[in-house]
Amino acid sequence: MSKYMFRASYTSAGAKGLLKDGGTARAKIIDHLVQELGGEMESMYWGFGSDDVFIICTLPDDKTAAAVSMTVSASGAVACTTVPLLTAADVDEVARVSVAYRPPGS
Repeated sequence: MSKYMFRASYTSAGAKGLLKDGGTARAKIIDHLVQELGGEMESMYWGFGSDDVFIICTLPDDKTAAAVSMTVSASGAVACTTVPLLTAADVDEVARVSVAYRPPGS
């Protein structure tokens, strides 16, 4: 299982729906969606700024995460971005990968 952070921004229609239904109802819907896909929602927070919602969850793979992001964004009520999250052990593995890179102009 891989871990992801979904960041979402409501459109005006999405914000109206959230105000009508409430945050608890929205969290239950998202939790159910993630579980139906074989994952687990760890946390869901609302904030203010350019992003309105932050969701951390595990999902089976990148394709499943992409399907969630595309489906949610296609609704027109929310613009969603997805950030794959790495553990410290993942970063250790990344650091061991040798990459031959030449910067531009060098």
